[in-house]
Amino acid sequence: MPRLEYTDHRKDPQAWATALGISREAIDVYLASDVIDLHVDSFIWHRIFGYDLTTRHDHGLLGARFYSQVDLPRIREAQVTGACWVITTNPARVATERRDAFVRNIEELRRILSSCPDDVAIVRNAREYRAARAAGKHAAFIGIQGGNALDADPSAIDLIPDDLVLRVTLVHLSSSSLGVTSSPAAGRARSKGLTEAGRRYVQRLNEKNVFVDLAHISREGFWEALEVHDKKKPAIVTHTGIDSVYPHWRNIDDRQVLAIAESGGTMGIMYHGQFLDGPYFGGKADAIVDHLARIVEVAGEDYASLGSDWDGAISTPRDMPTCLELPVLVERMLRRGWSGERIGKILGGNALRAIERLRG
Repeated sequence: MPRLEYTDHRKDPQAWATALGISREAIDVYLASDVIDLHVDSFIWHRIFGYDLTTRHDHGLLGARFYSQVDLPRIREAQVTGACWVITTNPARVATERRDAFVRNIEELRRILSSCPDDVAIVRNAREYRAARAAGKHAAFIGIQGGNALDADPSAIDLIPDDLVLRVTLVHLSSSSLGVTSSPAAGRARSKGLTEAGRRYVQRLNEKNVFVDLAHISREGFWEALEVHDKKKPAIVTHTGIDSVYPHWRNIDDRQVLAIAESGGTMGIMYHGQFLDGPYFGGKADAIVDHLARIVEVAGEDYASLGSDWDGAISTPRDMPTCLELPVLVERMLRRGWSGERIGKILGGNALRAIERLRG
């Protein structure tokens, strides 16, 4: 099994800084940090049209909009030390078909990630992440987007093999048997929050030490989930914006920010311009920092993380279109006078702390 081909920028950090048009300090802070992304959606394109995650791609037909923002060679070149690779379920399938599709998809994702053993290690917890990083590998966590992938019956959730799944986003862009989405697609739902099945689902995830991810859920569902959530365990929001920075149905408000912080969890800011500052096809990396800054203002610097949603049908900032330009985000933070310590927490330290608290 050949190694992935990529440029190792650790060998010439100044050349990387020059190529990106940023300071050497930004590169040094970046390379010294854990860099963990809580939500990468590239596997969906493998399923839809065979997008090869092990092959290096260019910006694709749409200029790195919508897709072609990440692949394994580029994630390695970008020195992203860990990421949660997500299986997104098709809500149009009936429950048993979703369950069966999940079983097939998790085996396929494992196959892909395992096909690059010199560069990628599938990990389940902070200990395994640290071992992968020490070995110079990308640490690949696995997550589920849309808990209805495993809602066919109460035992379906036990199809998660060997604690392999780190987190489950309860709902996605449509409502399900578990609860109501924040999306306008929810329509005039009879209930605006979690169903009884959804409440039991949260409790079962707690029992299995799987993160309850409250991205995408309605505000009512958010609070109802936290009501039944184990108070000793952290909850997370993997990819979101902050409503007080840019009001949008996709974003969480300041009370929700505080609630996640009080649980000991973390919140990943996503990179989609439409949710951050309005433009679908434009946007700048500074908008991401605006939302990270609001988490810091409301809850402190220990709770903000990265949750890109790369390849999740998003339009990334034009000064940071793919993972290869991620150090640009550090430059933008440094220009605001943020310390290397704070930046390191946001790049990966906060996510790792939450993972360690849940799973060790």
